[in-house]
Amino acid sequence: MLPGKNNFMFENIYKNKKVLVTGNTGFKGSWLTAWLLKLGADVYGYSIDVPTEPSHYKELNIEQEIHQEYGDVRDTNHFRNFITTVRPDIIFHMAAQPIVRQSYADPLYTIETNVLGVANVLEATRHVGSVKSLVIITSDKCYENVEWIYGYREIDRVGGEDPYSASKGAAEIIASSYMRSFFKDEKVYVATVRAGNVIGGGDWAKDRLIPDAMRAWANHEKLIIRSPKATRPWQHVLEPLSGYLLVGKELYNKNKLCKNQAFNFGPDATINKTVEDVLVEMSKSWKNVKWEAENNKHKLNEAGLLKLNCDKAHNYLQWFPTLDFEKTIEFTVKWYEMYYSSSKDKNVREYTMKQIEDYISFAKKKDLTWVK
Repeated sequence: MLPGKNNFMFENIYKNKKVLVTGNTGFKGSWLTAWLLKLGADVYGYSIDVPTEPSHYKELNIEQEIHQEYGDVRDTNHFRNFITTVRPDIIFHMAAQPIVRQSYADPLYTIETNVLGVANVLEATRHVGSVKSLVIITSDKCYENVEWIYGYREIDRVGGEDPYSASKGAAEIIASSYMRSFFKDEKVYVATVRAGNVIGGGDWAKDRLIPDAMRAWANHEKLIIRSPKATRPWQHVLEPLSGYLLVGKELYNKNKLCKNQAFNFGPDATINKTVEDVLVEMSKSWKNVKWEAENNKHKLNEAGLLKLNCDKAHNYLQWFPTLDFEKTIEFTVKWYEMYYSSSKDKNVREYTMKQIEDYISFAKKKDLTWVK
């Protein structure tokens, strides 16, 4: 079991529960898996593969502590058989093709994974009979982005110009349909969650700002960026995960305010930082950095301005972000400093657990409800 296990958070709801995490080998999935083990959960993972090299999941060395199944979420029969065998109590569905630019290269795979995958999870859940709580993770990019200055609310229109955003909007529509058609009774409580741009240690995906920066700067190379003035709701990976775990707990406890709902999780609405702001803040911790904007007349379409309104999570769940912008960047850069250091004593698992503990400590100082 992971060191420093805390069972008092989230009303101890996850202890000894069978918790299935799809996409658990990815960046967010590996952090969630580690935190669930820390909470005493009996964790089951379902992923098509380990998506990056290096891999946070591999570096954590936790596969022997969970029940790992490798399979494609698009494979209806495989997933149905797996969930029927496991009979989980709680599911976090994270499996997805998560990169906007990759969706242009392979739109069909993106759509199949992100839409059919959600449908398969919902369909299996309604038949297995064991699931009490299902949290479906989509994206802030599920909204039809009209570049307005206001934060998007959960009732705003979903859609998307690029295939990735469209697939996430479609996933929300599918989930809403199942909620209204099959999950109106008291047997299964379902919710979707939408997070802003998530950053943190252990992300090595291509075409993401932080991993691209860390790869370039660790090799003393110049970072080429696409849209220096684009704004995003930047947040550390542990921020939305605390929200997901809180939603999972509330659904398990049959909180009707959360049943068949959608929730945004993002930073304080007053934080409106650009790509360039992020890089400037990162340069305070990582020295001798260089970057420049690419000169590409044929750039693929990506949102310029994107903000979330998280009032619903504040009011329904009493969820609030823990870290400010500076601490978010510090947490992220310090993790990569540890990883790329030449020290023989570096320990990814130990440092990841330390950051979870530090995050919990900050939440306690802010007197947040989920740590009580």
